[in-house]
Amino acid sequence: MSRFRSAALAVMLASACSPVEVDSIYWSDGDSGRINGVEFRLHGVDAPETGGVGAFGGAECEAERELGYEAKAAVVEYTRGKPIDITRSYGADRYGREVVDLSVDGEDLGSIMISRGAMKRWDYDSGEPKPDWCNSGGSR
Repeated sequence: MSRFRSAALAVMLASACSPVEVDSIYWSDGDSGRINGVEFRLHGVDAPETGGVGAFGGAECEAERELGYEAKAAVVEYTRGKPIDITRSYGADRYGREVVDLSVDGEDLGSIMISRGAMKRWDYDSGEPKPDWCNSGGSR
């Protein structure tokens, strides 16, 4: 069912000539969640993980997990009650999530969250290492 909804979202985006308005959004963490029931991930950015230290896909350290909850709170608060648009879709990632760019009031959400320190730039497509949230600077 999720793949069908993801495919439907991709078709809708491909046929749209302008940004697609988001009806509902749920944030799982700072950079991913569900849009209109379809799992998504923001493109080109990384937020700290909120999962348990040592768990699959979880935080690397307790400091990252704490930052992850702060990042989620920041993106939830920033997007609450504001118009959100999908400005670009890149297709599904290896986990089946739709990878997208979002804008809030016409501004790129990833750039806004980076400027607020809640996310870091991450060029996943080029194989760049995931940002290191446990130590200052550097990558894993």
